[in-house]
Amino acid sequence: MVWIQDQDSFRSPVVPLSAVPVHNVPALVFGVVLIVVVTGGNVLVCVSVYLEKALKTTTNYFIVSLAFADLLLAVLVLPLFVYAEFQGGLWSLNIVVCDGLMTMDVMLCTASIFNLCAISVDRFIAVSIPLNYNRKHVDHRQLVLLSATWLLALAVASPVVFGINNVPDRDPSECKLEDNTYVVYSSVCSFFIPCPIMVVLYCGVFRGLRRWEEARKAKLRSSIEACRKLQHAAVATALHPLAIPTIPGPLLMPLPRIVERDLAQRRLDDTDDYRQREVPYPRQYRENSVPTLSFNQQQLRKKSTKINSRERKAMRVLPVVVGCFLFCWTPFFVVHTTRAVCVACDLPPHLVSTVTWLGYVNSALNPIIYTIFNTEFKKFFKKPRPCCRGFTG
Repeated sequence: MVWIQDQDSFRSPVVPLSAVPVHNVPALVFGVVLIVVVTGGNVLVCVSVYLEKALKTTTNYFIVSLAFADLLLAVLVLPLFVYAEFQGGLWSLNIVVCDGLMTMDVMLCTASIFNLCAISVDRFIAVSIPLNYNRKHVDHRQLVLLSATWLLALAVASPVVFGINNVPDRDPSECKLEDNTYVVYSSVCSFFIPCPIMVVLYCGVFRGLRRWEEARKAKLRSSIEACRKLQHAAVATALHPLAIPTIPGPLLMPLPRIVERDLAQRRLDDTDDYRQREVPYPRQYRENSVPTLSFNQQQLRKKSTKINSRERKAMRVLPVVVGCFLFCWTPFFVVHTTRAVCVACDLPPHLVSTVTWLGYVNSALNPIIYTIFNTEFKKFFKKPRPCCRGFTG
């Protein structure tokens, strides 16, 4: 959220020499680079989900909503903020434009954190009741979450639209939120309430994943032991009905194919090899022949597909996104809430400017995090594009 620093006012028609803004060229250069990075990165995220079928998952739809909020921030908020910083903090545009800037800034920053909170709620539901969770298409519950993020963000920012910034003796040379009570209210609604909820939900998500993984491995071990016992008994009975000799390993029948698939998947998870779209099972395990020994395959298959490997890997990127968000935005909300609560506190202008820039840098970090930590996004960006084949030969 933008609060331009207090500067010497220049209300007379003839601007004094001391009130002429000092142009901040480094802020302009850094701001232009930031706008380009935020715009390009978040456009790539949206386009990749639109074009790549493997990325059309429910979680990624929430990520697209987050990227769309960051993209609007780069288009509607950052240019005016960078212009004001280039002017040395002086606001030389219309007051109506300032109020519009404040409205969009509060709404889009709030929408970003509400989208992250909605992702945490969605992930918690996916782990808690996986059999009733729709991973491929957005259902009514997820649609309500997506809509609520934007409607609540608009509700938090609406007081600025209705004139809360129109206070007596307002200085037109600075653009900020004028009502300190509203600053505290918007900070609590946008940050200090949803962030603890988000952290608690993610703790529940990863505890649930850990329990599910331990249960999956225990069930796989018990299934293998049961199958081996049946194999020993079957071979021993065939060789001598009255004796049960020790059967060497080569004479044992192969494990049922569903167990072998789980073993192959477990080895794939442990080695983190995720180069193929499907698990490379041996050909004999992909055939539709009936296994030699009969056991409850349907129940095991049902359990093993609750939370697949790709989904668990995709979840690893979310704590990084949340951690970067907290690192970038916590200083901003703490500093500006302190300014609103303690009017007599003298905070250095450079500190306020630094935490504001740090908050906006977060919008550029999310696309970078996706390409580094998310395997599916990384594979999409590494794919050769048809438009580039002519140049690569």
